[in-house]
Amino acid sequence: MPDPEKYDWQAMMDIVQSFHDKHRFNENGGEDMVYRVALMTEELGEISEAVTKGRSKEELAEECADLLILLLGNAIAADFDLNDAFWLKMDKILQRPSRMVDGRIRVSGAFSDPENTTDG
Repeated sequence: MPDPEKYDWQAMMDIVQSFHDKHRFNENGGEDMVYRVALMTEELGEISEAVTKGRSKEELAEECADLLILLLGNAIAADFDLNDAFWLKMDKILQRPSRMVDGRIRVSGAFSDPENTTDG
């Protein structure tokens, strides 16, 4: 049976907080948001490389996990509830229309032309 803690939001936040505490991120610049944006950019590059170079699913998953850990850490560093922000944002985007752009589906609040939407 899978460890139920692995599926618990608070357990994820707690382990990232303990990582921040262990390395004293708050005292050593690790929670500076400009720095964290640079780290996220680096991780996005690694995700891109995994995709464009045909790396394994496991390698892609690891890079995505790195980005998720950074995002969880952003919530700690900037002191906001990412879980609440996620659900508030999902409520908004579930109401948005979708649109085909260059043959691919997009769902964005920037679309204001109802003629170019789909129900997808």
